[in-house]
Amino acid sequence: MKINTTEIQVRYAETDAMGIAYHANYLVWFEVGRTALLAELGYPYAQLEADGIILPVAECHVRYRVPAKYDDRLLIHSSCTELRGVSMVLSYRIENKATGVLLAEGWTKHAIVDRNMKPVKIRDVNPKLLQMLQE
Repeated sequence: MKINTTEIQVRYAETDAMGIAYHANYLVWFEVGRTALLAELGYPYAQLEADGIILPVAECHVRYRVPAKYDDRLLIHSSCTELRGVSMVLSYRIENKATGVLLAEGWTKHAIVDRNMKPVKIRDVNPKLLQMLQE
């Protein structure tokens, strides 16, 4: 299973008055990790869409453990942990780079659809991507 690690820094706009990262930003950071994973596999999201494949989020889950704070450097670890017919699950771990402390973990489940939102099987439309995700 390929794991991509992406580094980000918590921006002031992502925090509340106490300097704590707002909870919804973790889903944005999951997306940062997801797009970086696809790019590292050699199949950036823009290419996926150009090939007519879209991955809308069908479900998501975040477990918050320790808050991220303004100016923290974070590591987002992303991997594809499940690939079935017309859906896939990506898992994420976000940790503080300086301390190694796990801040949050979670997953997103994606439908695999065409531009008309019709479910498609990756193996039928892009066997190369399927192979890359399974390696």
